Amino acid sequence: MDHARPLPSYLVTRFHGFHATTYQGNKAWYRRLARIGQHPRAMVISCCDSRVHVTSIFGADEGEFFIHRNIAGLVPPYSPDGGNHGTSATVEYAVTTLKVAHLIVIGHSNCGGVQGCADMCSGNAPELLEKSSFVGRWMDILRPGYERVRHLPEAERARALEKQAVLVSLENLMTFPFVREAVEAELLTLHGLWNDIGEGGLEQYDPAQGGFAAL
Repeated sequence: MDHARPLPSYLVTRFHGFHATTYQGNKAWYRRLARIGQHPRAMVISCCDSRVHVTSIFGADEGEFFIHRNIAGLVPPYSPDGGNHGTSATVEYAVTTLKVAHLIVIGHSNCGGVQGCADMCSGNAPELLEKSSFVGRWMDILRPGYERVRHLPEAERARALEKQAVLVSLENLMTFPFVREAVEAELLTLHGLWNDIGEGGLEQYDPAQGGFAAL
């Protein structure tokens, strides 16, 4: 591990501030979490984007959310091929071991991953078509969503595709047998949200209306 280096000093300073204030003021709570383990009520799948901060959006405490983040907050279809599947493994653990009651997929405005998918699918990002592009191969998950909105004017397409990322992920979640079984047994509910970063808004997918509506 010769390439590892000490943390930047500003992060070290922030850690000491956390330990002296937040941790010391809630030491009993942290020790209880360490002793009894985690029992989150919900899993959240969101984008890696640093602007999307789900614990702040919902005012969540430590131990409340089981969180998985990846490019564009996508869930791939069920594919038990013996490969390395980080997102699928996280979903499996949340549903079968932690037995979360809610699984929430959150998309967001101005998503770089979604824009990359749009550029790739429209032929404007040939580098993402390369087999060596991890981002491109990951964004292939969203191709079905792109096909649904490709007819829209460009000004509308980006936002529509961001919401398709949520819907494609919800559809793919239901291809996992253990997710489908939990949903059908009414032990798990799936939720689709879209966050408008600039306006601080949150929209929820309503299957009855076939679209997203502001909360």
